[in-house]
Amino acid sequence: MTLIEHWIGGKAHPNGTERTGPVFDPARGVQQHEVVLAGEAEIEAAVAAAKAAFPAWRDTSIAKRSQVLFAFRELLNARKDELAAILTSEHGKVLSDAAGEIARGLEVVEFATGFPHLLKGEFTENASTGVDVYSLRQPLGVVGIISPFNFPAMVPMWFFPIALAAGNTVVLKPSEKDPSAANWIAALLKEAGLPDGAFNVLHGDKVAVDGLLNHPDVKSISFVGSTPIAKYIYETASRNGKRVQALGGAKNHMLVLPDADLDLTADAAVNAGFGSAGERCMAISVVVAVEPVADDLIAKITERMAGLKVGDGRRSCDMGPLITGEHRDKVGSYIDLAVEDGADVVVDGRGVEVDGEADGFWLGPTLVDKVPVTSRVYTDEIFGPVLSVVRVASYEDGVDLINSSPYGNGTAIFTNDGGAARRFQNEVEVGMIGINVPIPVPVSYYSFGGWKNSLFGDTKAYGPDAFHFFTRQKAVTSRWLDPSHGGINLGFPQTTH
Repeated sequence: MTLIEHWIGGKAHPNGTERTGPVFDPARGVQQHEVVLAGEAEIEAAVAAAKAAFPAWRDTSIAKRSQVLFAFRELLNARKDELAAILTSEHGKVLSDAAGEIARGLEVVEFATGFPHLLKGEFTENASTGVDVYSLRQPLGVVGIISPFNFPAMVPMWFFPIALAAGNTVVLKPSEKDPSAANWIAALLKEAGLPDGAFNVLHGDKVAVDGLLNHPDVKSISFVGSTPIAKYIYETASRNGKRVQALGGAKNHMLVLPDADLDLTADAAVNAGFGSAGERCMAISVVVAVEPVADDLIAKITERMAGLKVGDGRRSCDMGPLITGEHRDKVGSYIDLAVEDGADVVVDGRGVEVDGEADGFWLGPTLVDKVPVTSRVYTDEIFGPVLSVVRVASYEDGVDLINSSPYGNGTAIFTNDGGAARRFQNEVEVGMIGINVPIPVPVSYYSFGGWKNSLFGDTKAYGPDAFHFFTRQKAVTSRWLDPSHGGINLGFPQTTH
């Protein structure tokens, strides 16, 4: 059984303790690797390596840093099939979905290659006579990234390309459930010319997380995960004086108006509800149907669900397993809860026929109608292939329902009424909005993040926000004297002279 070690200082780094965790093949239901779990010595080693590499990387020319990012982009694009296979083997998502994850991560890498323009400061000549004022953007130092299991390649790529472009050094703590992608990326960065120590991978559990949150040499934390953990990370890191961008959970609604194209809407609901087995923070988990469309829409969704093929992501399937047996059982328990709360289980994914090993962590697509908004099936982020339908009487009722949610990550409206769509984008209290688009993940040159309990901290991920997050600004006031200047003036400096 392969032992997955840390990547520190440009090479594999053994663990000083015997603590390890299992890494499963979800489609077979068997353990395939063990991953080391960091102790204090490994945390210190990773941060020390990043700190030691920082001065030289910070002072590396813009041209050289840009060359490294371009080389990484080319290597990743050429070898993306290797990474997709790793993602499928450890997460379970189908190969096409893994390829899509990598493509969206590559978008951020490509955006980061334009960093010379985005790091430019400003200059004002003669702010006062003979005095110039200008600004500089400089890196923070060592930055920490804590990424989730559902996107082990894309989410780290939301952060580290921009952090490195800005001159920072990185310690990445990936999920211990699917850790191999992080080491593969680290080796590829080294091949692209990144200096040893500029990018480190620290494997572990809460011990490693707390180590980064509390280490005085880590200047910022970027996190994506559930809301309770995001809140904990934000509060702990902020208390320690760090910058924090902590993206939390979601309960994304799709509002369907009576004039919507129901075929397009049904396709979108199935794609957004069951892609990656529903293990997406941008998944649609609630369809809010404005009557009288619910019955027709449910019939169309059910018809499409019948054609979905569940199985091993390395085969020709539409949806793979869940990440672990424990998570599969937790998601499945919500189906029992739906029945107890009086909802109608239209399609039950338990016992689904699969194209894969019997011991895989299977749960098929599930559709639940007439879900009470007081039920935990509605209120909880289930993070699995369970799609709920809530019926409302009007557009206003639908918007009120969405706005009453404690989450504000993503939402969508399906309609052919441009006025209703424009009103929706103005009135809904959510950070990312789709209009006839079910998964409104912004392109790389915008920024990703929600509102309310879906984001802690003021700065979103990637896009322009990221360059502000990973840099600090200096303002410089400069005067070069010539022989005509001189004399003593004890008055307060003014810009009117």
